[in-house]
Amino acid sequence: MSQLNAVTHDLMTRRTYVSRLGLSLTGALVGLPLLSQAAPAILPAATSLPDELEKALKAKEPLIVMVSLAGCPFCKMARESYLSPMQKQGFPIVQVDMRSELPVKGLNGQMQTHDQCVKQWRVSIAPTLIFLGPKGQELVERMEGGYLPDFYGAYLDERIALARKSLRS
Repeated sequence: MSQLNAVTHDLMTRRTYVSRLGLSLTGALVGLPLLSQAAPAILPAATSLPDELEKALKAKEPLIVMVSLAGCPFCKMARESYLSPMQKQGFPIVQVDMRSELPVKGLNGQMQTHDQCVKQWRVSIAPTLIFLGPKGQELVERMEGGYLPDFYGAYLDERIALARKSLRS
């Protein structure tokens, strides 16, 4: 075999190998769920803030209310990376949605929509986390916006620690 034919044959062999490898990997991946197709993390929608607050306080925890907006990428990040895992571990967290007509019993005992509740709290940034204590009192400064992803967890941990300290005093 001439040197040119040997190089062409070797090149074709590599291409065939890489092509077949790609096909076999693609075939193997077809059975795996893609990350983009994973079920989105959800938080329970608030239905009765007085009841949810009472339950949180019995557990000696603040009630975290996430004010969210449909389609908000920062809300999604906060929900999926931090709040949903905490909620699954039993931390009292509920979600109230801007522009939503879902009914909720407000802290004053009156029925209203999520959107009315958000307006009553004067929340204009999504996501906003509100840390509630006895009588619906805000225990610490709200967390407004998405912050930097690298620091969001640290800010959240700090607010929770301060809210717990406020509950004890």
